[in-house]
Amino acid sequence: MLQICFGILLLSAATLLFEITLTRVFSVAEWYHFAFMVVSLALLGFGASGSLLSLFPRLLGVKLKNSLAVCAGLFSVGSLGGYLVVNSIPFDSYRLAWESRQLLYLAVYYLSLAVPFFFTGLALGVALSQLPSQAGKLYGFSMVGSGLGCLLVLITPSFFGINGTVVLAAWLGLVAALVLSLPGFRLLIGWATAGIVGLIILLINSSAGLEIRMSPYKSLSQLLFQPQTRILWTGWNAFSRVDVVKSDSIHIAPGLSLNYRQALPPQLGITVDGADLSPLSQVETEQADFTNYLPGALAYQLLPNAKVLVIEPQGGLDVLTALHHRSSSVVAVLSNPLVVKAVEKFGEKGRWIDDPRVKVVVEGARSYLRHSEEEFDIIQLSLTDSFRVLGAGAYSLSENYRYTLEAFKEYYEHLASGGILSVTRWLQVPPSEEIRLMALVITTLEELGVTHPEQHVAAIRSFQTLTVLVKENPFRQQDVAIIRDFADKLGFDVVYFPGINIADLNRYNVLPREVYYEALVNLLTPSTRGTFLDNYPFDISPPTDNRPFFFHFFKWQQVPYIWSALGKTWQPFGGFGYLLIVALLLTAVLASVVFILLPLYFRPREKGKTGQTLMSGAHWQVFGYFAGLGLGFMFVEIPLMQKFILFLDQPVYAFAAVLGAIFVFSGLGSLLSTKIGKVLPQVVVSLSLLAFLYPVILSYLFEAWLGQSLLVRLVIALVALAPLSFLMGVPFPCGIRMISLLSPDLIPWAWGINGCVSVVSSILSLMIALAVGFSWVLVAAGGAYFFAAGIALYWLKEMRRISPGRGIPAG
Repeated sequence: MLQICFGILLLSAATLLFEITLTRVFSVAEWYHFAFMVVSLALLGFGASGSLLSLFPRLLGVKLKNSLAVCAGLFSVGSLGGYLVVNSIPFDSYRLAWESRQLLYLAVYYLSLAVPFFFTGLALGVALSQLPSQAGKLYGFSMVGSGLGCLLVLITPSFFGINGTVVLAAWLGLVAALVLSLPGFRLLIGWATAGIVGLIILLINSSAGLEIRMSPYKSLSQLLFQPQTRILWTGWNAFSRVDVVKSDSIHIAPGLSLNYRQALPPQLGITVDGADLSPLSQVETEQADFTNYLPGALAYQLLPNAKVLVIEPQGGLDVLTALHHRSSSVVAVLSNPLVVKAVEKFGEKGRWIDDPRVKVVVEGARSYLRHSEEEFDIIQLSLTDSFRVLGAGAYSLSENYRYTLEAFKEYYEHLASGGILSVTRWLQVPPSEEIRLMALVITTLEELGVTHPEQHVAAIRSFQTLTVLVKENPFRQQDVAIIRDFADKLGFDVVYFPGINIADLNRYNVLPREVYYEALVNLLTPSTRGTFLDNYPFDISPPTDNRPFFFHFFKWQQVPYIWSALGKTWQPFGGFGYLLIVALLLTAVLASVVFILLPLYFRPREKGKTGQTLMSGAHWQVFGYFAGLGLGFMFVEIPLMQKFILFLDQPVYAFAAVLGAIFVFSGLGSLLSTKIGKVLPQVVVSLSLLAFLYPVILSYLFEAWLGQSLLVRLVIALVALAPLSFLMGVPFPCGIRMISLLSPDLIPWAWGINGCVSVVSSILSLMIALAVGFSWVLVAAGGAYFFAAGIALYWLKEMRRISPGRGIPAG
């Protein structure tokens, strides 16, 4: 039994390592939102495995260790093979709207990636079906193994890169196959041993032949189309790939005045995951005159010799601007140590990072501000993401905790007396992100108790950017004079300052209507704000930490516009945007219905009985219980992963910590389920109540501990997740043991239900979070578990009726 459990542990570790690595693969190859889409539907492989076992119960008659060994070996082949297949397919999400073969490529993506998950699901389904009395141990070791996979994904990319981590996942699958083959399965022992040796060689040379195929629309790909471009350096860590690029076509200065007539200084480029090209200017700070012509220079005209905080400057354009304008000190907060390393290695001239006035902090901005007691004259929120069309919500799934109501309150509270917060965003057509920025700023001021927000705000626009200034105290007449003079000299348009006249508007970059002034005035006026927000074609309400989707603008009334513009905008999926998530949900629901009902339709009919229904009472109970568990589990897992991004700075840290804690502690709960299963309904009700309470618990936790070191926050996260995770591990093995007595033939079907509903709920949870926030997803999780508790109570009563004095069987 120990051999089987250890083999399942290794296979589960390999599967989670592969799953999380896939999110990184597609973040680099395509975009962050695409990673979610592919992995979510690929997980349908788990549900399909349960359906196969229900349709072909004879598969359960094969010797268990041999079955598990074969499944582990096929997982290894499928994971590496799936990666190679999707890495070689010329899928182009931008051409999907008008090129039908892209649909075929997308289907191949999903099917290729479903294969390894299918074989892992098949292994676990076979084990649970043949050894239902050992469900606690099997499920527990599987969960602990999954937690181990989450830990590995934090370590291995720094040594092997992401492509090498895929190879490592396949290697672990073969090790699991070898463990399960011993001592008698000689054929598989030989193949597994040879494969392990081969994959070690491939792991050492993983950069050759396994390089990730990157979307041609990413900044790095675009640069590499230029013949003179070359990559000077590439670095990997657990959460990013950073490249330094040399190219004559790099000329970056967002919002640069058209009155600047000279060439920009030479620049190298820094990309993160192949995107968001940021300049590393090769010029001494004293000679960086071009920074005088940037919109961000306005804050330094208002406050010379300032003490400055620059948030996420990447290559350092905003730091260079601050230094050129004689700032007394600059704190540069960067969350990615690889970006700092790149600047240190390649800042040949104007090494701002070595300037004695500069202090570099490698930390998330929110955690830094929470523990810092410093106040700043200027806080600059850098514009380092590339321009991209956002209207249809193609980037909806990107959380951004730097642009939330709580974040802006922290920025404002760290301003010195008379200090200025300066934020620049791209101008969109139709306007979206820049209007949301205005709403965010005004709501921040009101919630902080500023009585006249209109006195604290100013805004200017270039031909491509909007810059909003927020002052700690009201703008004075001399400030207004400086703003007007700065805009006139550089050909920028004034959007707003206290006491502005219509004659001041729309003078240089002329628009048919000064929509930005109109929007800001409507937002500043309490009597018109609600109507303006309701009637605006996009959702521009201020994001919060509970709903941190700054780039999610979708409203259902947009649908006619999206259909009319489908394929006419240069966006992933032809501009289909958020509706693609809806389509994915419908696809997952349809596939799940097929996988769940198909085994029932083809199940053997009992002799002598006619008119059997597709779903009997027992089937409905099994479906309700395991669907509730699948729904509840994912409705806890998904929002917690997203919420902990704020607490742990990086998505991969949040994913690994949350998944690792959930899997390890739920594994412990599963192992102990035989001892506490007698009170299963009470356990599930407690789980439900905890899910209801966790939004409140986490808000207090983040408030108290966000300013601590990353290591301390990791420990706090694991401790906070332990009680909920432990209870989450109990209901599933207890349910398997109960139906092993009541309807043992339904065990594979129950496994399939859990897998299918988990996929549906992973998509549904994101839709709920986008609409109303993470807290409501956790509330829905509590409801799902409460529903499952009712079914568990009924089953316990049935078992006691059939066999008085007997509870859930021990394993």
